[in-house]
Amino acid sequence: MTMIAEGVVGSIASVGYGLAAIGPGIGVGLIFGNGVQAMARQPEAAGLIRSNMFIGFALTEALALIGIVMPFVFGTGK
Repeated sequence: MTMIAEGVVGSIASVGYGLAAIGPGIGVGLIFGNGVQAMARQPEAAGLIRSNMFIGFALTEALALIGIVMPFVFGTGK
């Protein structure tokens, strides 16, 4: 019975990361989509828009990295 419980805990951690990756995935799509639109509307501000876009990408991607670590941190409490 404990073997089945350990397998279920691993599966729940995988599902948890999958759910945690949805938000950053949508966020990255919105950041780059709106960044390209902004550069198309104001090409003279492309440098500023691009730098802000990459800062937003880094912050959003940090959420995905935190999401991949949390199942290991909270899932190993034996």
